[in-house]
Amino acid sequence: QVQLVESGGGLVPLGGSLRLSCAASGFAFSNYAMSWYRQAPGKERELVAHIISTGGITHYADSVKGRFTISRDNAKNTVYLQMNSLKSEDTAVYYCNADFRLGSPLFDSWGQGTQVTVSS
Repeated sequence: QVQLVESGGGLVPLGGSLRLSCAASGFAFSNYAMSWYRQAPGKERELVAHIISTGGITHYADSVKGRFTISRDNAKNTVYLQMNSLKSEDTAVYYCNADFRLGSPLFDSWGQGTQVTVSS
Protein backbone atom coordinates (compact mmCIF):
# COMPACT_ATOMS: atom_id res chain seq x y z
CA GLN A 1 0.00 0.00 0.00
CA VAL A 2 1.43 3.33 -1.06
CA GLN A 3 1.97 5.83 1.73
CA LEU A 4 3.18 9.42 1.42
CA VAL A 5 3.67 11.20 4.72
CA GLU A 6 4.52 14.88 4.60
CA SER A 7 5.90 16.78 7.56
CA GLY A 8 7.81 19.90 8.52
CA GLY A 9 5.24 22.59 7.86
CA GLY A 10 4.31 25.33 10.28
CA LEU A 11 3.90 29.04 10.88
CA VAL A 12 6.89 31.06 9.71
CA PRO A 13 7.49 34.81 9.37
CA LEU A 14 7.88 36.55 6.06
CA GLY A 15 11.36 35.83 4.75
CA GLY A 16 11.82 32.79 6.93
CA SER A 17 12.73 29.21 6.07
CA LEU A 18 11.27 25.74 6.43
CA ARG A 19 12.36 22.26 5.41
CA LEU A 20 9.63 19.85 4.41
CA SER A 21 10.04 16.08 4.34
CA CYS A 22 8.04 13.37 2.60
CA ALA A 23 8.51 9.78 3.70
CA ALA A 24 7.38 7.34 1.04
CA SER A 25 6.63 3.63 1.26
CA GLY A 26 4.83 0.89 -0.63
CA PHE A 27 6.52 1.40 -3.99
CA ALA A 28 10.02 1.36 -5.46
CA PHE A 29 10.89 4.92 -4.47
CA SER A 30 14.32 5.02 -6.11
CA ASN A 31 12.79 4.18 -9.51
CA TYR A 32 10.50 7.20 -9.65
CA ALA A 33 10.71 10.92 -10.10
CA MET A 34 9.14 12.78 -7.19
CA SER A 35 7.46 16.15 -6.94
CA TRP A 36 6.20 18.60 -4.41
CA TYR A 37 2.82 20.18 -5.10
CA ARG A 38 0.89 22.79 -3.16
CA GLN A 39 -2.70 23.93 -2.89
CA ALA A 40 -3.69 27.32 -1.55
CA PRO A 41 -7.25 28.06 -0.41
CA GLY A 42 -9.57 28.47 -3.37
CA LYS A 43 -6.89 27.50 -5.87
CA GLU A 44 -6.01 24.38 -7.79
CA ARG A 45 -3.11 22.18 -6.81
CA GLU A 46 0.08 23.26 -8.56
CA LEU A 47 3.51 21.80 -9.15
CA VAL A 48 6.23 23.38 -7.04
CA ALA A 49 9.34 21.27 -7.65
CA HIS A 50 10.32 18.01 -9.36
CA ILE A 51 13.35 15.74 -9.08
CA ILE A 52 14.23 12.75 -11.21
CA SER A 53 14.82 9.31 -9.72
CA THR A 54 18.60 9.71 -9.40
CA GLY A 55 18.36 13.28 -8.15
CA GLY A 56 20.51 14.67 -10.94
CA ILE A 57 17.89 16.87 -12.58
CA THR A 58 15.41 19.19 -10.95
CA HIS A 59 12.65 21.49 -12.14
CA TYR A 60 10.98 24.39 -10.34
CA ALA A 61 7.93 26.53 -10.81
CA ASP A 62 8.96 30.05 -11.79
CA SER A 63 7.43 31.40 -8.58
CA VAL A 64 9.89 29.46 -6.38
CA LYS A 65 13.07 29.40 -8.49
CA GLY A 66 16.08 30.55 -6.53
CA ARG A 67 14.25 30.18 -3.21
CA PHE A 68 13.28 26.50 -2.97
CA THR A 69 15.49 23.42 -3.34
CA ILE A 70 14.22 19.88 -3.81
CA SER A 71 16.41 16.93 -2.88
CA ARG A 72 16.02 13.24 -2.13
CA ASP A 73 17.64 10.45 -0.16
CA ASN A 74 16.88 7.16 -1.87
CA ALA A 75 18.36 5.20 1.04
CA LYS A 76 15.71 6.73 3.29
CA ASN A 77 12.87 6.81 0.74
CA THR A 78 12.47 10.48 1.51
CA VAL A 79 12.18 13.65 -0.56
CA TYR A 80 12.80 17.10 0.89
CA LEU A 81 11.89 20.67 0.06
CA GLN A 82 14.06 23.42 1.50
CA MET A 83 12.13 26.68 1.36
CA ASN A 84 13.92 29.98 1.91
CA SER A 85 12.86 33.62 1.64
CA LEU A 86 9.26 32.63 2.14
CA LYS A 87 6.53 34.92 0.86
CA SER A 88 2.89 35.23 1.83
CA GLU A 89 1.90 33.63 -1.49
CA ASP A 90 3.75 30.46 -0.44
CA THR A 91 1.02 29.82 2.15
CA ALA A 92 -0.57 26.52 1.17
CA VAL A 93 -0.84 22.84 1.99
CA TYR A 94 2.17 21.05 0.53
CA TYR A 95 1.98 17.50 -0.82
CA CYS A 96 4.40 15.08 -2.42
CA ASN A 97 3.75 12.45 -5.05
CA ALA A 98 5.64 10.33 -7.51
CA ASP A 99 5.44 11.57 -11.09
CA PHE A 100 5.16 9.41 -14.20
CA ARG A 101 6.18 12.54 -16.08
CA LEU A 102 6.77 16.15 -15.10
CA GLY A 103 3.67 17.52 -13.45
CA SER A 104 1.68 14.28 -13.74
CA PRO A 105 1.16 12.64 -10.36
CA LEU A 106 1.38 8.88 -10.38
CA PHE A 107 -0.83 8.08 -7.42
CA ASP A 108 -4.47 9.10 -7.15
CA SER A 109 -4.32 8.87 -3.38
CA TRP A 110 -2.53 11.78 -1.71
CA GLY A 111 -1.10 12.10 1.77
CA GLN A 112 -2.51 14.45 4.37
CA GLY A 113 -0.13 17.22 3.33
CA THR A 114 1.64 19.67 5.58
CA GLN A 115 0.39 23.20 6.13
CA VAL A 116 2.78 26.10 5.53
CA THR A 117 1.62 29.49 6.71
CA VAL A 118 3.75 32.57 6.09
CA SER A 119 2.82 35.47 8.33
CA SER A 120 3.43 39.09 7.37
